[in-house]
Amino acid sequence: MPIFLHLTSNIIHLSSYIFPPPYLCCMEKYLQDLFAGQSYNEKNFFLIAGPCVVESEELVMEVADKVSTICKELGIPYIFKASYRKANRTSASSFTGLGDDTGLSLIDKVRKTYQLPATSDIHAHEEATMSAPYLDVLQIPAFLCRQTDLLLSAAETGKIVNVKKGQFLSGPSMKFAVEKIKKAGNEKVMLTERGNTFGYTDLVVDYRNITWMKELNVPVIMDCTHSLQQPNQTSGVTGGNPQLIGTIAKAAIATGVDGLFIETHPNPSVALSDGANMLQLDKLKPLLEQLVKIRKAL
Repeated sequence: MPIFLHLTSNIIHLSSYIFPPPYLCCMEKYLQDLFAGQSYNEKNFFLIAGPCVVESEELVMEVADKVSTICKELGIPYIFKASYRKANRTSASSFTGLGDDTGLSLIDKVRKTYQLPATSDIHAHEEATMSAPYLDVLQIPAFLCRQTDLLLSAAETGKIVNVKKGQFLSGPSMKFAVEKIKKAGNEKVMLTERGNTFGYTDLVVDYRNITWMKELNVPVIMDCTHSLQQPNQTSGVTGGNPQLIGTIAKAAIATGVDGLFIETHPNPSVALSDGANMLQLDKLKPLLEQLVKIRKAL
């Protein structure tokens, strides 16, 4: 074989490792089912987005309406996200929700009104069965990713379980969380990268974790907002660097991530939770347009 042809064939072979194929072309069956009611470009990433917490009916409906419209235009499969309860606030005086029944019923209203799958985080094993009828994806917070009873309870609901990687763990170590869920009889697992603790009040993203977690043969998501938190501030309110959300998201798409997690709010400055690191809602569409172009280039 001529040398240049041999080199070309090797480059093409190597490119399949450097640039993974579009994820949705070989999407897991459970994600195909999840997005069955949506029209989207199979070569796109999927999006998990919404406000940090259910603050009001008006807020969740406004965000769901605007984000679902944007995603339809851009061909992005979409999961609505809002927490019905915030159990891990820094200060005892921080807003934790409107109550479980109200929060879950409002998330369910979004599901039914806009025909969207929805997710929220759960914090204790008894929350799994309570919340499962209202949710399509159960999210395990990063701090709790090693809690066996929580993982097993989530798995036993039969719902998709999205486990956020602990700020104190490496990507490869998340294999144990995946094993726990699968041994409970649930193959529907996703993992989310959300940065690692860097000093006392900051986080840093190691993009090698995306590649390493993809080797566990599960969809991998990049949390573009929580990875920019500056937690444990002495003020009792978590800080953040929302101006870098685009940087985190673009690098994640280039790394081959399957989905993006972006918390968004019409006016983050008045948000009742995590306002310091949420993306302002009117900035979401321009960012997603850029990300779709990057995805297409790969």
